[in-house]
Amino acid sequence: MDPAVWLTYLGVITALILFPGPVALLCMSYGLRHGRRRALATVVGGALASLALMALSSLGLGAILATSETAFVLLKAVGAVYLVYLGVQAWLAPAEPMAAPEAAALSTASIRSARRLFAKGFIVGISNPKDLLFFGALFPNFIDLGQPQWSQFAILALTWLAVDLATMTTYASLGSTVSRWFGTSRRVRLFNRTTGGLFVAAGGALATSHR
Repeated sequence: MDPAVWLTYLGVITALILFPGPVALLCMSYGLRHGRRRALATVVGGALASLALMALSSLGLGAILATSETAFVLLKAVGAVYLVYLGVQAWLAPAEPMAAPEAAALSTASIRSARRLFAKGFIVGISNPKDLLFFGALFPNFIDLGQPQWSQFAILALTWLAVDLATMTTYASLGSTVSRWFGTSRRVRLFNRTTGGLFVAAGGALATSHR
């Protein structure tokens, strides 16, 4: 791949990934609630969801989704419902003052917790059908059809993965850093309702979106 093309791609995706979306909100929220180390499971879940969407798009499922109104609406509804569900959970979460997150010991309970956090990151990331269409539209602009395409696709995907992991880890770290500001029930309640409202709004935006 031409270095100039790769640098252009890097600039484009960095700007796109930095713009906060549902996965970034989830990573920041879980960084605040569970600490940066535990929230990394959510970061990895969201990043792997992006890789899965890239692979599905490369297999042509993005094109199928672009032409099938039923499939698009169905996947969109699933993603919207899940975001609203996360919003309701956040809104109703107990307003308990947040203590500084402790290092998680390697135990059965901590492993189960990491799996849950990973699953939530993956589901939020994978359940937006617009991302399939997005990757299907983005990658052709940076792939030279005269060169081996799979190697170029691998470079684009791994570059996205590296930027995505770095950015979402930063969001999780930011959430963990500000957790000390939520030492009162009033502030925690405000945080719960703000994040809950943002998730519900994201679900509503997805539900009413068009291709």
